[in-house]
Amino acid sequence: MGKNFFSTRRGIIAVGAIIGILAALLQKLGNPGNMGICVACFERDIAGALGFHRASVVQYMRPEIIGFVIGSFAAAYGFKEFKPRCGSAPMVRFVLGIFAMIGALVFLGCPWRAVLRLAGGDWNAIVGLLGLASGIYIGVLFLKNGYNLGRSQSTHAGAGWIFPLIMVGFLVLMLIYPQVDGENKSGVLFYSLKGPGFMHAPILISLLVSLGIGFIAQRSRFCTMGALRDLILFGQTHLLSGFLALVVFALTTNVILGQFHPGFANQPVAHTVHMWNFLGMALAGLAFALAGGCPGRQLFLAGEGDSDAAVFVMGMIVGAGFAHNFGLASSPKGVGPHGIAAVVVGFAVCLFIGFTMRKKLSV
Repeated sequence: MGKNFFSTRRGIIAVGAIIGILAALLQKLGNPGNMGICVACFERDIAGALGFHRASVVQYMRPEIIGFVIGSFAAAYGFKEFKPRCGSAPMVRFVLGIFAMIGALVFLGCPWRAVLRLAGGDWNAIVGLLGLASGIYIGVLFLKNGYNLGRSQSTHAGAGWIFPLIMVGFLVLMLIYPQVDGENKSGVLFYSLKGPGFMHAPILISLLVSLGIGFIAQRSRFCTMGALRDLILFGQTHLLSGFLALVVFALTTNVILGQFHPGFANQPVAHTVHMWNFLGMALAGLAFALAGGCPGRQLFLAGEGDSDAAVFVMGMIVGAGFAHNFGLASSPKGVGPHGIAAVVVGFAVCLFIGFTMRKKLSV
């Protein structure tokens, strides 16, 4: 088998560029502002579609998440990289997923959306990205001091199929119970009638785009958290090249499409409470670093058979339910009534995990 182009420097830059362009185009075709792709937001929408929370403005079975997993699954199978595995502290990963989602929803976006918000001119994203880098830096300190969730083990092929099959199930539900004009529920699925959950690109286009992104992201190991982690930990810039390409090409596409609107105020699905933009993303960055990948990378790993990554994703979906049922998530009006407390608790839990799961504990 020939060399994997996507694993090269040019390859990772191409992947970042493609994601940046397609994300901006998805926004043009109907996805929410500066949210052409947001893994955390879209998993939150799926949680709403399933009724895990009843925030009526964020309920939609996002095909992008489904496509990411199935695209990765196809790439892994096609290139003999499908490796069913599990057993690396799944409960810890589940909890990390919960707090990663809570941190992201205090900021109102995952690392992917933070980059896209920046590319759309939302300067609040600068604060969020600084918070993300700070959280990842704390995670790197734990890694340098022996933090490790333990090795996963090979398991039955069926175990690796489970999460992709869940995504297929979501797709089937979406096809059986399509959105009906003016109705907030179709069969077992909830649909938003206004707000970000109501805004979406055509299903087929979203699915095809995400299948492609899932495929090339699996081949390239694209990871926004890994880009900053590798830079801080090893001084490596390979993944960072893709990260920066995403910014540059999304920015360029936004300018061409008239979607670049610089400023802090009145940005779509964003607030200007800088301290909690910073700390929310710091919490998310720490949780992603402790779990070993950004939310997109966790989906791609789940697609190639990593059940531990799938558990992290499920934690994020459950975390979305907590965030909206308990008033933790922010809105354009500001931080939710219990969002600050949730971030404090999240830091305490992540630091507990970081300090107690090291091979070499100081005496």
